Amino acid sequence: MAGTSGEHAQLSFDELGQPLHEVTFVVVDLETTGGKSGQDAVTEIAAVKVRGGDTLGEFSTLVDPGRTIPPAVVSITGITDAMVAEAPPLDSVLPSFLEFSRGCVLVAHNAPFDTAFLRAGCAQLGLEWPKPTVLCTVRLARRVLPSDETPDHKLATLARVLHARTAPVHRALDDARATVDVLHALLERVGPLGVHSLEDLLDHLPDVSPQQRRKRHLADDLPNVPGVYLFRGSNDEILYIGTASDLRRRVRQYFTAGERRRRIKEMVALCERVEHIECSHPLEAEVRELRLLGAHQPRYNRRSRFPQRAWWVVLTDEPFPRLSMVRTPRREALGPFRSRRNATKAVEILQSATSLRRCTERIPARNRRGRPCAVYELGHCGAPCAGYQDVEEYAPQVSSVRDLVAGRDDALLRRLHTELVRLSGDQRFEDAAAQRDQLAALVRTLDRGQRLSALAALPELVAARPDGSGGWHIAVVRHGRLAAAGTARCGTPPMPIVDALQTSAETVVPGPGPLCGAPADEIHIVYRWLTAGDTRMVRCSQPWTEPAGAAGSWRTWLERAVSARTPYPAAD
Repeated sequence: MAGTSGEHAQLSFDELGQPLHEVTFVVVDLETTGGKSGQDAVTEIAAVKVRGGDTLGEFSTLVDPGRTIPPAVVSITGITDAMVAEAPPLDSVLPSFLEFSRGCVLVAHNAPFDTAFLRAGCAQLGLEWPKPTVLCTVRLARRVLPSDETPDHKLATLARVLHARTAPVHRALDDARATVDVLHALLERVGPLGVHSLEDLLDHLPDVSPQQRRKRHLADDLPNVPGVYLFRGSNDEILYIGTASDLRRRVRQYFTAGERRRRIKEMVALCERVEHIECSHPLEAEVRELRLLGAHQPRYNRRSRFPQRAWWVVLTDEPFPRLSMVRTPRREALGPFRSRRNATKAVEILQSATSLRRCTERIPARNRRGRPCAVYELGHCGAPCAGYQDVEEYAPQVSSVRDLVAGRDDALLRRLHTELVRLSGDQRFEDAAAQRDQLAALVRTLDRGQRLSALAALPELVAARPDGSGGWHIAVVRHGRLAAAGTARCGTPPMPIVDALQTSAETVVPGPGPLCGAPADEIHIVYRWLTAGDTRMVRCSQPWTEPAGAAGSWRTWLERAVSARTPYPAAD
């Protein structure tokens, strides 16, 4: 087949970008208790998924904000405290929305407002923000519509000017539907201007720096496959690392108006080339990205650069153990915690439920003399330092913490819940709310740690997940770490590939701690992939189980407690 060259050569379909009629947009709208993402909360989320002018699905739910809705906001949205009292909390809604919008272009009217709340929610709940391509219909309207056609760019005004089928009424689903109509009308306007692909559309928006445009060619040689990309600077240093299900398409977005982060624009201006690593499927790409971030710590990345900085809560190894915060976990450790502050809160609530000593001095098993401190006078310690308590009398307090962390017994959680009910019954609602929040945080940490440690205990597990085209994505996991990854394409027998992957998989020697040395971020990604609804277990070296007394039995209570006002929900 003959080839052509020259500056006027016809571009391939791949070089033209993704046609707009093939792009899946998720148009989202939020209602909140106010306008500040760090202070106010979401009361309603709705989204409409569209492609090629057709509606593929809708997502809509009220959200319990966990606080009173101001009267001024009620007068605008019509959403009252009574309406959200039985609604699910954000930690139940947000993961479902992220799954609904996964892999799609996110669209919103005044997108910075909506994405700020979504990003803040992810940060609050410990969820990963998926960094979608974001399109703002306000910015697009300002670029497309002349000033004499519309007096302003409010959603209600644009819906009227562009003859939207749905009128916005400050309710999330109606406003999202109206935004869909506005989006389609604006896309019809840019078609005659030569905007036919997503890349063209993002380039059509303002705020694309000359440096971004000039460096767009850096993505030309990248393949359209899953993998990891590395931006390198003039001295070949790694500036930024990311992952993508389509390397070429994702990297091209850094050179368009879709990329608005000032820090990343600065990185693009400094980059000289883009390196890539092809991966079998997105799970392998995510894991490789984490490992590269930990190894190189690029200055323009903020997430997961320092996996070793997690905190753990352990019992000290001495006759009268106490709770201590450490960086290196032992076998029965509580965590991991992303900050020392969160670890400190866990220590405080465990101490409130036990008589574990709080002093830091080393106390011998015998011949103890001294005067008890004020903690003893308050009834929170048995004063082993003064000889008022021997090792055998002190041991039950230690065992209760060990049993809780290991999932053998949840008596401590029940004790804390009893105190919560007492505070609520005494109408000490502020104290009860603080106790509820501390207990909820402890349950979350215990549940997460026990799930991940159960996975880390498995010497080997093989799982497969449909690739969407009749084939399988296959992963070999050893002690919580991804040891091998591969793909069995449609029509290819998968079991020979499974055998080959097991034979060539990385050897993983279990390390210390409840996660057997696996980084918490990596094992969390692997766990999430394994527990997705369409993943199937192929082989497992031993049964994958969780302890009977694990905090997982408190998940229903946790869901109710997060959205509860008064009275506080009972334990199951």
